Amino acid sequence: MFRSHTCGELTQANINEKVTLSGWVSTLRDKGFMMWIDLRDRYGITQIILDEERSSKELFETARSLGREFVIQVTGTVIERASKNPNIPTGNIEILAETITILNESALPPFTIDDNTDGGEDIRMKYRYLDIRRNPVKNKLIFRSKVAQEVRKYLDAQEFVEVETPVLIKSTPEGARDFVVPSRMNPGEFYALPQSPQTFKQLLMVGGLDRYFQIVKCFRDEDLRADRQPEFTQIDCEMSFVEQEDIMNVFEGLAKHLLHTFKGLEFGDFPRMTFADAMRRYGNDKPDIRFGMEFGEITDLAKGKDFKIFDEQELIVGIAAEGCNSYTRKDIDKLIEWVQRPQIGATGLVWARYNEDGTFKSSVDKFYSQEDLAAWAERMNAKPGDLMLVMSGNTNKVRAQLSALRMELAERLGLRNPEVFAPLWVVDFPLLEWDEESERYHAMHHPFTSPKPEDMELIATNPGEVRANAYDLVLNGNEIGGGSIRIYDKDIQARMFELLGFTPEQAEAQFGFLMNAFKYGAPPHGGLAFGFDRFVSILDGSETIRDYIAFPKNNSGRDVMIDAPSPIDETQKQELFIASTFTGKE
Repeated sequence: MFRSHTCGELTQANINEKVTLSGWVSTLRDKGFMMWIDLRDRYGITQIILDEERSSKELFETARSLGREFVIQVTGTVIERASKNPNIPTGNIEILAETITILNESALPPFTIDDNTDGGEDIRMKYRYLDIRRNPVKNKLIFRSKVAQEVRKYLDAQEFVEVETPVLIKSTPEGARDFVVPSRMNPGEFYALPQSPQTFKQLLMVGGLDRYFQIVKCFRDEDLRADRQPEFTQIDCEMSFVEQEDIMNVFEGLAKHLLHTFKGLEFGDFPRMTFADAMRRYGNDKPDIRFGMEFGEITDLAKGKDFKIFDEQELIVGIAAEGCNSYTRKDIDKLIEWVQRPQIGATGLVWARYNEDGTFKSSVDKFYSQEDLAAWAERMNAKPGDLMLVMSGNTNKVRAQLSALRMELAERLGLRNPEVFAPLWVVDFPLLEWDEESERYHAMHHPFTSPKPEDMELIATNPGEVRANAYDLVLNGNEIGGGSIRIYDKDIQARMFELLGFTPEQAEAQFGFLMNAFKYGAPPHGGLAFGFDRFVSILDGSETIRDYIAFPKNNSGRDVMIDAPSPIDETQKQELFIASTFTGKE
C-alpha cells in the first residue's frame, strides 16, 4: 500500500505507531544536522523530521534531492512534536522518517502552492490542476460536493427520481445562442447542446414519472462575466399534479435545508414580492433586501418647479444613503462620474444633504425650497445625516441605473455581509415582453410558461398585461432559482407560439414532438431550476462561481489550460461536411 494514513489524521493518540504517508512536498527546511519536510495531501499537512542522531546519511541525501511538489512516500514513527503548531490538526506530532521513496519528481511550479499564492489568475487558470492543490480552491470543490449530496438527500426524501436527459439535442429557442455540434452520420445537420432540459423534463411528466430531478450540465453561448460560464450546472426539477404553491413550498424547503445544514440558520416563510413591486422599490427583479435604500418616486413632487431636466423626464426617483451626509463634494463628484460610465449610462445625479439640524442643502437649491426637499426626504425615508441621490429619465432605464448605484453604495458602505442571508420569492412576472427591434413579443421566461389563470382572457385582448404563472427565488441580490407552471394544453401552447411569432409550420418543426406528446394526456405540471454553481458560491460567502468549478473558462469562454476551443484539421472538417468562413479578421 502507498499509505496507512492520510496527512491530516494523525494525532497524539498515534504516538509510537509506525505509519506510511504519501503526498506532495510542500516545504523543506534544512538546518544541516536536522531537516523538516511538510508533506501535503488532500486531507492536510504532516511534518516529517530527520536528525543526525536517528537518521542515516543516505536518508539525508534522499531528502536533500527533493524539490517542491515531488510526490513521495514516507515510512516512520509518530513522535511528539517539540515545537507544536496549534493551527493545524496534526500540529502536535511529527513523523521520524525511516525511509523516503520518490514516487515522482516535479518541475518547479510556476507559482507557489500555498493559500496565499504569488500566482495571478491567468497563470493559475493555465495550471488549474496545480491551483486545485491549494486549500482555498480544494475546499470550495469539496464544499460543492457536500452541497450536491445534501440536495440529493433532500429530494430523494421527497420521492424525486433522478433521471439523466440527452446532451445532444435539437436546437430550440430559449433566449440565448446554442452551442451546436455537427453530425457526421447526418451530413449538413446539427445537434445542439441543451440550454436546459426543459422539454425533456416536461416529457418525463407526460411519461408519468411525477417527480423528476437532475444535477445537470447546461450550455449557453452568451457574453460572460464573473458569475457566468458557457457551461454551468442546474438542479433541474419538475413535478406533476401541482400548483404554484406546491412547487414553491417544496423548493423553499430545499433552500431552508441547505441554509440550515451549512450555515446553521432557521427561517420561517420566505417573504414574497411581485415583479412590479420589486421594480418599483428596488429597480430590478432580484433585489438584495439585506439593507434598505428603497426607491422613493418623487415625479409628482419634482416636476413643475422650472427645473427643465426634471420637467422633461418620465420618472424621477431617488434613494437615501444612510449616514452619507458627511460625503465631501469630491466624494459626490466621484459618484456622479461612476453613474456616467458607459456601463451605467446616466447623464447625471442630483444630490441633497439632510443635515443633522433638519435643514437641507442640495445641488438644486435654486429650484426647490426646504419644504420641497423635506417632501423628497419623506418619500425616500431619509433621516438627518443621510444623503439623498436622485436620478431621472425613461422609467425602465432610470430604475436600472439607480439600482446599480444602490448596489455600489451598499458595497462601499459594507452593507452586503456575506454571512447574512435574505431569501425572497419574486412572483407575477410579465408573461411577455415587447421587442422594438423585431416588433414582436418574446417570452419573459420561455415559451412553455403558463399564464396566470385569471389573466387567460387577456391573451386575446392585451397580451402585454398577462402575468406569468412564474416565480424566482432570490438570495442576497442573486437569482438562485426560477421556474413556472407549464402549459400542458396543446391549444394554449399553440396560441403561445403564435404570440411569439411562430408560424404553425415553424412551431411544428421546432416543437412538434412536445405538441404531439400533449395529445396523449399531459398532466398539469411545473417545476423549478436552481443555478447550482451560484447557490453554492453564495452559501460559501462568495458571488463568483468560477472558483467552485473544477475547470472553468475565462471571460472569453476559453479553457486556457487545454487551449480550447481550437481549430480542427481539414480531415475532420471533410468528415463533418463543414467549412469555415472565418478569415482571421474581425
